[in-house]
Amino acid sequence: MRFLLTREQADFARSLDAMLTAADPPGAVRAWENGEHGPGLEVWRRVAEAGVFALAVPETYEGVGLLPVELVVAFVQLGRHAVPGPYVETAAAAVLLGGSPDLAKEWLPRIAAGDALVTLAEEGGYALDADAADAVFVLGPPPRAGSVRGDLRVSADAARRLYAVRGSGDALPVTAGAAGAARELARLLTAAQALGVGDALLARTVAYVKQRTQFGTPIGAFQAVKHRLADTLVGLEFARPLLYGAALSRSGAEVAGAKAATGEAACAAARTALQLHGAVGYTQELDLSLWLRKARPLRDAWGAPATCRARVLAG
Repeated sequence: MRFLLTREQADFARSLDAMLTAADPPGAVRAWENGEHGPGLEVWRRVAEAGVFALAVPETYEGVGLLPVELVVAFVQLGRHAVPGPYVETAAAAVLLGGSPDLAKEWLPRIAAGDALVTLAEEGGYALDADAADAVFVLGPPPRAGSVRGDLRVSADAARRLYAVRGSGDALPVTAGAAGAARELARLLTAAQALGVGDALLARTVAYVKQRTQFGTPIGAFQAVKHRLADTLVGLEFARPLLYGAALSRSGAEVAGAKAATGEAACAAARTALQLHGAVGYTQELDLSLWLRKARPLRDAWGAPATCRARVLAG
């Protein structure tokens, strides 16, 4: 059995990588942290033009069907480039809103085209980037529209702008399984972003240890450094097939297992990056910080490790 991406999927990943590299995501992230959404929304537009949101929308509503593997391919790239915004939540909201013909007709063509930026939150939780969103939806029970956002809450990642949803909106007339399907997709795509963050941290660290010298020798030549990087790579590569396997199966237990594995691997990559960069790794001026600060929030979003492990054990 062949467990590799198809040529089309690999080409899609490369095209997204090239597009996002040219879009200057670090600049968009720094602006987004300060509530300036313009550069981030320009990246959002480019991502939509590449067809990423259409992957979460059925053909009936101007999408290309729900394609979980292709979505994972795309969201790994979004993580690699630290792109800000509620990408996960918008894709998951498309699944939620697809549970109602009326809501689907209203929202899904706009989501597929990138004209609607929406966010999603758990009941009693926080809505990501509600200040930039056209709508906030809450995963009940019952699922409902969130009409009011609270004050901005500080996150470890300043580009993840969190708002407590206050007040109650109207209940959404969606099917019984729509909320669960949206939650599972959010967990899967967050796992994909976490893996992409881990990949980026490892790549940047490898490049740094080849350049940084000590006693006239690149520190990457030291055995202890090689072992640390190898351990980080093993963690990421162990998590990768779990992620793609979960995208194929859409099993709740497998999605949870992938989320736990990718989140822990991303955090391990962040620790390695910080330690091998030394004191310079702590500075906000270094772009590395944009990825370092994402690892732990992504590990905990849409299912902390303990929650995911409990789900795996439940089967």
